[in-house]
Amino acid sequence: MHINFMRKTKFQLLIASIVLILTTSAFANPIIPIPTQPQQPTFTPAAPNIDATGYIVLDATTSKIMAQKNADVRMPPASLTKLMSLYIISAAIKNGQIHMDDKVRISTKAWKTEGSRMFVKVGDEVPVKDLLQGIIVASGNDATVALAEYVAGTEEAFVSMMNQQAKQLGMNNSHFMDSTGLPNKEHYSTAHDLAILVQAYIKNFPEDYSFYSEKWFSYNGIRQPNRNRLLWRYQYADGLKTGHTNEAGYCLVASAKKDGMRLVSIVMGAPSDLARTEDSIRLLTYGFRFYETHKLYNGNTPLLQARVWQGMKSEVPLGVPDDFYVTVPAGQYKRLQATLALDNPLKAPVMKGQSCGMVNITLNNQVIASKPLIALDDSPQGGLLRRAADSVKFNLHKYFSKSEEKLNTG
Repeated sequence: MHINFMRKTKFQLLIASIVLILTTSAFANPIIPIPTQPQQPTFTPAAPNIDATGYIVLDATTSKIMAQKNADVRMPPASLTKLMSLYIISAAIKNGQIHMDDKVRISTKAWKTEGSRMFVKVGDEVPVKDLLQGIIVASGNDATVALAEYVAGTEEAFVSMMNQQAKQLGMNNSHFMDSTGLPNKEHYSTAHDLAILVQAYIKNFPEDYSFYSEKWFSYNGIRQPNRNRLLWRYQYADGLKTGHTNEAGYCLVASAKKDGMRLVSIVMGAPSDLARTEDSIRLLTYGFRFYETHKLYNGNTPLLQARVWQGMKSEVPLGVPDDFYVTVPAGQYKRLQATLALDNPLKAPVMKGQSCGMVNITLNNQVIASKPLIALDDSPQGGLLRRAADSVKFNLHKYFSKSEEKLNTG
């Protein structure tokens, strides 16, 4: 009798708990289905051997690093510095502080700046757009200083902005002493930091990105080629910047897009112009061949309805705040699993945009990507009767859940 009673009680408690769980999805951890594609798993070989002081290749959307060497070691960046200068300049254009058709008067300091040039002259009034192209395509130090002065008043003030921006972006191993990248022992960056900068540039200033794929630039009757040889030798390349000094060696920040997947590679300290080009092609080819980037979920789109206790609404839709992408080794997409970890319990008031849990993507039982689950709508606190009724339901749920747990463990 005792055994039958216990079995019956356990069964009743189990049914009651199931009924409550079905009406309180905030206590569940459902698996979000990921559309699968029939694919044959492939082996991922070691990254190519690159004869450079440091390098990195990663996916621009997901930040997945596919290969790296000395990626966080501080090195002289040479003209790769200009990517930070260009970031500040593009921000000023986007914010309306300066405009593409503004005329910039060339100072003596800008004209005298050593290194690669756009060949502007003292007193010339040059449109911002021309100077921007002169920096990107011709790597003009004169154009860089001219725009630095136009944006901030002096190059020194502009450099302060560069360092503040680097800190804001999380470039923790970078420090700039000038806008151009001329040698200075206190002027340094890393392959990883430059990758962070490039990702931010592509995301925030797509309207200016097209300049980086221009192969030629002419000013004052002087026609100069883009120093990025990838634009001629690698069909998927569309940027970004070269650099070279005796101290830095040959450097190249490259970006390429193939079948919707964008990769960024940074090579620093290569022994020659040819080496930095061929090494960049090897890294990008490796990334495209042995990795895949997939979009899993659309941003601000409901993934589930979560139970809200004591709210005016009993449920609230949850989703990810922006499009959710993941990069995995080729052939591994069908092995992905997605699970939710919801806040427990979810009580009103719930505000739109509020974090209510996490969605975790696992591959071979390892979490490889996570994003917060946010409320896509408000659920204000309900009236007195609603709150009272939900309090009773919630307490009953906790009681039955604990009772069932004791029976299961007893």
